Amino acid sequence: MAPRYRVTLTIKERKDLEAISTKGKRAARTVLYARALLLLDAGEYGPKWLVSNVAEALGTTTRSLEKLKKRFVEEGLPNAIERKQRTTPPREIQFGGDFEAKLIALACTDPPEGRKRWTVRLLAEKLVELNIVPSVSPMTVCNTLKKMNSSLTSAATGKSHRIITRPS
Repeated sequence: MAPRYRVTLTIKERKDLEAISTKGKRAARTVLYARALLLLDAGEYGPKWLVSNVAEALGTTTRSLEKLKKRFVEEGLPNAIERKQRTTPPREIQFGGDFEAKLIALACTDPPEGRKRWTVRLLAEKLVELNIVPSVSPMTVCNTLKKMNSSLTSAATGKSHRIITRPS
């Protein structure tokens, strides 16, 4: 298979890549890609290695090197070696500070009629009943309370009472 993309580095790009691969602290992937581009350089100053030889020397695949060459030719040096920054968070935050505040406020109120204290399951059901959230699992309520250092098993102060035991 003939190479589709040809890497030709200028002297400045070679110096930048050599500095990345030898000096300072960088992500391992960045250093690996910098070394790969130096070896793949088919320009006037490069060693002109074959992709298969570079893959074997660096312990990577020929496919990843072909993709690296494509990114370098189409997007330039910084985009080829650096990781692309995310524009959106990985997941939308479902239970933020507002949810936590309402949960704590609910947990501090008197328990329902016929109950001595709130349970995690009761709190989850009440949050849905009050339309605070469309749905919530008892485990989410438990983890939120745990994160906020709130205890449902103790008195309204949130602290457990010490039990004094007498030595026998």
